[in-house]
Amino acid sequence: MQQRRGSMSSPEIASLSWGHMKVKGCSSSYKDCKVWPGGSRAWDWRETGTDHYPGVQPADVEEVLKKGIDLLVIGRGMSEALQVPSSTVDFVKQKGVDVRVLQTEKAVAEYNKLAGQGAKVGGVFHSTC
Repeated sequence: MQQRRGSMSSPEIASLSWGHMKVKGCSSSYKDCKVWPGGSRAWDWRETGTDHYPGVQPADVEEVLKKGIDLLVIGRGMSEALQVPSSTVDFVKQKGVDVRVLQTEKAVAEYNKLAGQGAKVGGVFHSTC
């Protein structure tokens, strides 16, 4: 569910629990989600054939990078089972975007802090292991 807002600020993540994420201003609940200035949607691993290992692929983050962000936060799951290969980190950096890879609760806190400061921040978050 995408939303367009005049300010195009990064939407706050309203809640996070095992298997559930809610983004402010969006009625649906996500298991894994992608967020960017002005919108969010479910992160469906089947679209790119992603799995915990080898982990997050450039194809998983490319959509968010195209939204004009300066920083990408990647949430690796509650117990950090989701891998983030250096090739994906390099791919993000080559686009001129900073990247932070964190355990999901820490990632959401970091993302919300930055979004609250008005940063052009995007994120991809895994809400289970």
